[in-house]
Amino acid sequence: MTELIAAVDAVDVRFPTSRELDGSDAMNPEPDYSATYVTVRTSAGRQGFGLAFTVGRGNELTVAAVRSLAPLVVGLPVAAVFGDLGAFSARLTGDSQLRWLGPEKGVIHMAAAAVVNAVWDLRARQENKPVWELLADLTPEELVSLVDFRYLVDALTPAEALDILHAAAPGRAERRAHLLDHGYPAYTTTPGWLGYTDDKLVRLAKEAVAEGFTQIKLKVGVDQAADERRLRIARAAVGPDVRIAVDANQAWGVPQAIEWLRPLAPYDPYWIEEPTSPDDVLGHAAIRRAVAPIKVATGEHTHNTVMVKQLLQAGAIDILQLDASRVAGVTENVAILLLAAKFGVPVCPHAGGVGLCEMVQHLAMFDYVAVSGTTEDRVVEYVDHLHEHFVDPVVIRRGHYLAPRTPGLGARLHPESVTRYSFPDGAEWAVAVAG
Repeated sequence: MTELIAAVDAVDVRFPTSRELDGSDAMNPEPDYSATYVTVRTSAGRQGFGLAFTVGRGNELTVAAVRSLAPLVVGLPVAAVFGDLGAFSARLTGDSQLRWLGPEKGVIHMAAAAVVNAVWDLRARQENKPVWELLADLTPEELVSLVDFRYLVDALTPAEALDILHAAAPGRAERRAHLLDHGYPAYTTTPGWLGYTDDKLVRLAKEAVAEGFTQIKLKVGVDQAADERRLRIARAAVGPDVRIAVDANQAWGVPQAIEWLRPLAPYDPYWIEEPTSPDDVLGHAAIRRAVAPIKVATGEHTHNTVMVKQLLQAGAIDILQLDASRVAGVTENVAILLLAAKFGVPVCPHAGGVGLCEMVQHLAMFDYVAVSGTTEDRVVEYVDHLHEHFVDPVVIRRGHYLAPRTPGLGARLHPESVTRYSFPDGAEWAVAVAG
């Protein structure tokens, strides 16, 4: 019998990270790292797992959006979906009525990401491959077929995308072997949350260097004098050869960003992340011109490939920080990686959230093997939070992500974690209410 998609389930899962101020930054002082957790089930009993990341309140909206998308998915033949994942993604993002809620942005787009990611996980499990390897094994023509070029051809044509992929093809096997032997470079945000004390910052920064990380990141943007002090003590803790990135999480206007960064410059910040509104393409370009040689990085709140295209066309960024579930999942991120390769901009994915490390490593590793062909000036963010809740958590050795060998995208949560942290009825939240 034909295998069909039988159900799309969504659960509101929230972790109370605000209690220890893990994840705290200028715009999110007390976040509760949360997941719109999606399971796609087939009539043959198989399952695929995906998620979209939020920071607490509002996660119920993304769950509701997944449930609105489910009728577009349930009943589809699995083989037909796997045979044209580009069309499947377009089905979710292009529905004539649901599209009005974006289009291709916001809650409805993040919900599409969770579903798309779950379907890629399902396909990878069927083929018994991790998603990075599944993608890297596709032909250039199959990869290009995933991309909707409608709004991109003024920056990237299908022929150019094919040229990029064909140029990278000869070294795929060697890069795959290197990846399996050495892993993919990481940097860590763990020392730098804004709510941490100076002593905790110094201790965690020194531990990060001892563990092999060559880059750390600090949150900034609330108190200029405190930012200067924290960057000064962090530089003293790690020495001159470790890169320190700083992240304002959208706290500033354009002139303020330029002014705020001046007293930080003597401590050699490597990049300034999200210095202003993530929608302000020209503002990022102006900041980049003014603060060089400090690099400008953004992307975790970039809604879609059109915004990525504009950031690249405007010369607004030095570093592109794609996110696994802000845009419509794996499929749209293939397009983003191709755009970055066309413009020669390094991709350093965002992973500051529950499940993002697990998922985004696959995109970076695919990029290395099959698209850009390099890890030069490329690092994937790592935060040491909540990995114990995942069936296949990331593994970090000597400051590198080890390449996953288990099938799928890595987003599957332990059932007991889902039960305990489901909101508002899970045991963890019942205890919080009782207290």
